Amino acid sequence: MYISLINFTASNFFKMNKISCCFLVLIFVAAFGSTKECCILPELLPVTEDQERIIKNLKPRTEVLVEGSIFTVSYNEILQQPNWIRYDVRTIEKLVDRDGMVFYEVDSIITSDNEDYYSNPWDRGHLAPAAAFTDSYDNLYATFSFLNCTLQKDQLNRGEWAELETQIREWADQLGTLNIEIVLEFNETATTLPTGATIPVGYWKNIQFPDDTRRCFYFPNEDTTANWTEYEISCNG
Repeated sequence: MYISLINFTASNFFKMNKISCCFLVLIFVAAFGSTKECCILPELLPVTEDQERIIKNLKPRTEVLVEGSIFTVSYNEILQQPNWIRYDVRTIEKLVDRDGMVFYEVDSIITSDNEDYYSNPWDRGHLAPAAAFTDSYDNLYATFSFLNCTLQKDQLNRGEWAELETQIREWADQLGTLNIEIVLEFNETATTLPTGATIPVGYWKNIQFPDDTRRCFYFPNEDTTANWTEYEISCNG
């Protein structure tokens, strides 16, 4: 029995056929004892670290819940982006700088990686902002996990999104600890990059104040055209 694997694709999220081939080879080896009798293999290119994680997991998950030291995140391995993230912004004293820190991957969870952000307009956007956790090296370093990273339009990330983050820190200094939740939006228009990660369509940012009042914002993941105040929405919508 001969089966060609050249045109097989496991899913839209496994962009590279060699991952599918490796997966099927494992099945055929278990059934037939070798690949020689069961299939004709195309030449396989070296497997990247990201692909090795996919092979090890075999079935990416739509939600992996991670409770970290500074944030709780629901992570989607298929989209390779968070579903949502929650964290607190406190009054802190700045003790450390981010100099030299870079985003790092997490064992056993399929996340986006540096290839997804290479030579395109999408920043490695912090969701829990680095500037809110400069009170210790460990807290600041935790913000550089790819679990806390999103494909965010560069102008948005460095503009009105950052301005709102600054305002939130000022509110925390004045009023006390704020509870923040960010929910990422994905729909049928969302683009999946050739490298595997899917670009969010937008972001809901919900802020709860110490007196239990709330303010809510929605930012499309695109260049902004107005001040951050213009992106406020009803929290009851």
